[in-house]
Formats: sequence, C-alpha cells, structure tokens
Amino acid sequence: MKTETDILVVGAGIVGLATARALQLRKPGARVVVIDKEQDVAQHQTGHNSGVIHAGVYYKPGSYKAKLCFDGRVRLVEYLKDKGIPHRIDGKLVVATDTDEVEKMREIQRRCEANDVPTEWLTREQFREIEPYAEGVAALQVKVTGVVDYKAVAASYADDIRAAGGEIRTGTTLISGRPGLRDVTVETSGGTIVAKQVVTCGGLNADQVARALGANPTTRIVGFRGEYYELTPEKSYLCNALIYPVPDPRFPFLGVHATKGIDGHVHLGPNAVIALAREGYSWTEINPKDMVQLAAFPGIWRLAQKYWKYSIGEVQRSFSKEAFVKATQKMMPEVQLEDVVRAGAGVRAQAMRADGTLVEDFDFLHEHPRVLHVLNAPSPAATASLAIAEVIADKLAEAEQV
Repeated sequence: MKTETDILVVGAGIVGLATARALQLRKPGARVVVIDKEQDVAQHQTGHNSGVIHAGVYYKPGSYKAKLCFDGRVRLVEYLKDKGIPHRIDGKLVVATDTDEVEKMREIQRRCEANDVPTEWLTREQFREIEPYAEGVAALQVKVTGVVDYKAVAASYADDIRAAGGEIRTGTTLISGRPGLRDVTVETSGGTIVAKQVVTCGGLNADQVARALGANPTTRIVGFRGEYYELTPEKSYLCNALIYPVPDPRFPFLGVHATKGIDGHVHLGPNAVIALAREGYSWTEINPKDMVQLAAFPGIWRLAQKYWKYSIGEVQRSFSKEAFVKATQKMMPEVQLEDVVRAGAGVRAQAMRADGTLVEDFDFLHEHPRVLHVLNAPSPAATASLAIAEVIADKLAEAEQV
C-alpha cells in the first residue's frame, strides 16, 4: 500500500501529537499522517511521567527549555480549561533541608526571576502552613506549578488531529526513509508513505529513527529509568501538593520528590538508573541489542567514571525501599517504611554526547530541508508540547521557502 501525504509525523507521544495538531491546524487543507509502532498513543514517556505542569524553575535563562516551558505552560493551561481536562494549579515548594542548601536555593530563585517565574521565599513557619509535614529551614514557593494526566492531554490532541482531517496510524513501525529533492519516501510496516515533509519525534528511539531516515546525529539516546513509590491512602495527608528537594545542579534530575497527582495519589520519586532496554521499565526488562549498543558507546563509560558515587546511591534506592524512604524522610520525616508501596516507573530519553556530557536543552536536527528530527525532548517537554510544536511548524515553514 502506498500513501501520499503532505506531512508525516513519526511518533505519537505528546510532542509528536502536538506537532501534528499544530501543522494540521495551520494548514487545514493539508494531509497530515502520524505513525507510531505502538497500538495506542502516549505509550512511553508521555504515559509514564509524574504529571507535573512545570513552571520553568531550573532551566538556563535564554535556553529553549526556559522559553518554551514558560510559553508552553501558559498555552497548556488555557488548552486544559478550554477542553475541560481536569488539572490543578496548587503550586510547589522547593525545600532547603539545611543551611548548606539555602544558597543553592537562592540561585534557583535567581533563575526563576530571569525566566519570569514568580516565586516567594518562605520561612519554616510559613511553608509549614502550606505543607505541615514538610521539614527544612526555608522553602521557595512556585505558585504556577500544577498537575494533569498527560495521557488525557495526548488523547485530546489526537482527537483534535482527527477532527481537523489528520490521520493517526498506530501499530505502524518506521523501517527506513530516503529524502529526495521534492519529497521523502518512507518505508513502514504498513506500506510506503511519500511525504513532502517529515518530522520525527522518536523519544526513546529518536537517534535510531533519525538514522533510519539518513541523518547522522552526533548524540545517542540513553534511557534513565525513574522508579516511583506511592503513599498509602491513609497517609496521603502528608503531602498537599508538590514538595521538592533542592536538586544537585550537576544533573538534569530533580531528586526524590512528592507529587499529589490529579487522582489524589501521592507519588514519591523518581530515582534515576540506567535502563537495560530503551523501553525497559524494570530491571528484568533487558534488550541484548540495546545493551550491546550502550556498552559500545564511550559516553556512558565516561559518565559512569565521573559520577559513580552518585550512581551507586541511585541504584541503592532502586533496590532498597529503606534507602528510598530515607531519602524522602530528609524533607518529609513522618514518612515511614510501612507508609509506602511500589508504584510504576518511567524511562526518560536523554541525549548524551560521546564525551559523556548530557544534552541539557531541547535539540533539533535539520540536515535535510524536508526532514526535521527532534533529538532531545526530556522534561519539561510535556508541559512545553504546544510551544515546541509551534517552533517545529515555524522551522518547516522556513524550509519550504528555501
């Protein structure tokens, strides 16, 4: 079977769906097709995250993350209200548990000011009025942070695409592609698709998808699994909204935090350990091919050599409930071992360079004018999805003029 389309989007996670939606709405008469190898949309990062609507607290001023998180959050909240999708904007607390963390938290506040994120510095007495069971010496309140079910958001984007005349083909795997002067021929498990332009939003497989279409990315996607625990319903009163630690500035991970989701459940986590498969949500999910490729990548060894002490702590929290609870008790001392049960896990797609450095910003590759690859879109990509989609649509429009 052969299909001709104006735009093909590879990947039906939240970024791919937001992109297809933006392109379809910009060009009502165009034909937009989305393909994904899974049997439904939002099956990986979108469907396995904490559901936080991020404010843009930690990102380098002027970066894509900072700008698009701010713009994306505003657009997303408007969208949620318009569609009637349940969400809450309860704010969050970043808690300094000792005096050593206070200066780090002041630097976070300075970044917030640079990123136009409103914050308020709270004393212990003040923040305990908001979160009575949090403990520390001071806290930074970020009032515009919230929570939502991103699977529901993705499903709504998909509905928008179909309503505007677009098509979503799940269970369709990308095999290869050949960019040409006037179009791109893409081979899939469901037949050939000839598109005038292609956007790939491959998430955990972003680098492999780009190579399948003839690109040459210099980074590799490494999966970091984040595992969660959950407070028992009887202890959910220990967290009213979101309680975060002061993060280690060397890493793009925020540490074990507490999040009261849109369903009222309080999740604790995640940690961050290397996934043994690109889509490996537990230690028992191992993909030998992925492991061989990972072992052959020099970046992973350089990262491990530099941060082996940090990694040991993350692995320890993966295997030990006691260690996980101990990390939680630093900011929520009343949480006890019997108060938590294991919950789900997610895998974060993180682009890494061969020298072991992690790509800190959203990253796009546009080697060929008819093919644009989203190579790195970790958190806050879900929050920023509508804004990322507009950037991609602009890039494709510019390419059309060349």
